Amino acid sequence: MRALFARIEAALGFNQGADRIVPPTGFTASATIFASAAMAFLAVFALAFSFATARLAQTWTSALAQTATVRISAPADQAQAQLAQVLEILDQTPGVASARALSEEDQQVLLTPWLGPDVPVDLLPVPQLVEIAQTPDGFDAAGLRLRLQGEVPGAVLDDHSQWRKPMVASAQRMRWVGYVALGLITATAAVIISLAAHAALAANKQVITTLRLVGADDGYIKGAFVRRFTLRAVLGAVFGMLAGLLLVAFVPTKGTVVLTGLAFVGSGWLWPLLIPFICAGVSLLATHFAARSVLENLS
Repeated sequence: MRALFARIEAALGFNQGADRIVPPTGFTASATIFASAAMAFLAVFALAFSFATARLAQTWTSALAQTATVRISAPADQAQAQLAQVLEILDQTPGVASARALSEEDQQVLLTPWLGPDVPVDLLPVPQLVEIAQTPDGFDAAGLRLRLQGEVPGAVLDDHSQWRKPMVASAQRMRWVGYVALGLITATAAVIISLAAHAALAANKQVITTLRLVGADDGYIKGAFVRRFTLRAVLGAVFGMLAGLLLVAFVPTKGTVVLTGLAFVGSGWLWPLLIPFICAGVSLLATHFAARSVLENLS
């Protein structure tokens, strides 16, 4: 791998002129390339995680905002009458697209994850549930709730807002966790590249001193290190980005709870292409300040 990067650097003309004072191999070269590749690889997954949580929040918002439930708790001899009355009220309510009373089989499916597959729904005091589908404009939940309280005291409207908002808020917070992870990845890459540049400059102290004696100024020396380290960072970031994209593209997401939705969709696949450019900017700044600091100390 090190030889491959050396050939690429030579093909791009980075083994000529001022750039020859920067060691082409060794610890600093390996550290820069590996750090950039690792950070780019992790950045791809951080981006995928952020986009996945954003889609999850949007899905929850869209799906739950268009549904509601009426729960009817009534004595057995009044249950059917109250159910019919609730369905009639819902049929008259603007914004209600449809209303459907859940059967015992439907309610058993809902209770199975909590009570097991053999729960005897007909023997339990389970309230009758009515599923409501809303139109895009929705209905007046407060008005419908008041009408149900007045005409069918045993009916309670649940528009899912009480527990929908915390779920969506949690998904949004997880999205910010991904952004924070991206920031930490960028900062870590900057620190590692800066340390590698410091080490390379320190290791070439005698070469730098000789160059100064023959008339080379600090801008000439600093430019060589900045160009070489930026190239290494970009090459490493490209390899890391490609590896991350391949893994995201082929990782099995269906049937797994942890990885469900961890993928890029549509134009989202273009965002990771910015990672090498960001890495180039981070490397350029980190190397510039590192070189300036070391050269000032060597003066």
